[in-house]
Amino acid sequence: MKLRYLCALAALLLKLLWWAPVASATPFVFTFAAVPSGAVTGNPGDTVGWGYQLVNTDTLNWFVPTQLNASSFSIGSPDASYFDFPVLAPGATVAAAFNAATHTGLYGLQIFPFALPAMGDNGSFSISGEWWNGDPLAGGTFLQVSDVLLAPLSVAVAATGVPVPGSLCLLALGLSLMWLVQRRRQKGAQFGGALE
Repeated sequence: MKLRYLCALAALLLKLLWWAPVASATPFVFTFAAVPSGAVTGNPGDTVGWGYQLVNTDTLNWFVPTQLNASSFSIGSPDASYFDFPVLAPGATVAAAFNAATHTGLYGLQIFPFALPAMGDNGSFSISGEWWNGDPLAGGTFLQVSDVLLAPLSVAVAATGVPVPGSLCLLALGLSLMWLVQRRRQKGAQFGGALE
């Protein structure tokens, strides 16, 4: 009797599993990359930066980036005002190269004037946004918040082109002071010997 109940229960469970709706994978997918993908280099005082490529791989919904963040920097002052937060239609791709003159791209960094050669930072950019079922600027409806995607970043101070005048001036000042001290000693020795 127990066996009959167990068989009936197993048949019922199989039937429920068979007719249960299959959960589909979420269609809300986009890709994000910082350009260039390798290290960005610059001299002390230069403004360097990254461009980007965003792809909305969803064929039905619109993607709107709403937040951009970056790891902290120790060799320069960051500037996130380059990113234009584009609205991506289904299947759309948007790319922008970094250009400090036109203020376009993803992210800028002004390297400190006192940064030393071979100093650098590594980290990542993170981007997230919202999904809409139509153009958000023309009556679309908000669906959900997107996942957060990361793109690696690397920046380094160039090994060449380091300004030397600052240290050269200090060296010249030090040599001048040493010469003056030596000269005073020599004059002091002359007058000291003459008084005796």
